Amino acid sequence: MIFPPGTPTQPEIIALALSKLGIKKTDIFVDIGCGSGSVSIAAAGYAKQVVAIDSRNEAVLATSANIKEAGIKNIEVIKGNAETLLLAIELDCAFIGGSQKIEKILRIMMQKGPARFVVSAVKIETVALALDIMKKNNVFKELLQIQLSRGNELAGGIMLKPENPVFLISGENRC
Repeated sequence: MIFPPGTPTQPEIIALALSKLGIKKTDIFVDIGCGSGSVSIAAAGYAKQVVAIDSRNEAVLATSANIKEAGIKNIEVIKGNAETLLLAIELDCAFIGGSQKIEKILRIMMQKGPARFVVSAVKIETVALALDIMKKNNVFKELLQIQLSRGNELAGGIMLKPENPVFLISGENRC
């Protein structure tokens, strides 16, 4: 898999995020800030259609290459700004992986009508902003802080090496 600059979403985080979204076979899923496309690729097995969005050329190229390598046909990759593109995209659920313009993206998600979404964040400021917006608009469902540790060999044994914590903020717009 090709990874553009930045930290890819770990498979365990993807699994938790997708489980919180409850994706159905009839759903259109949008991956906002798709990076390498790992979230899109994982979601493609659950959703009818996946739309992967990123504003960075290297992310769009990496996502497209990774989708082709995986042989997946139900993902469309779009380069551009999510706050512009989302206005024209029909969706049922979304993963918001980038923190740029999170306020605008959440406001659009709340205007789109019924939708489920998960914000993935590593910065406390992003968590605070997303929580504030979601709570004020009665779409907040759940906040998770996930701390993974991976086993590594050390002196004939195994030590646990922690990864950076990740926050998942789940929301649902019912109107």
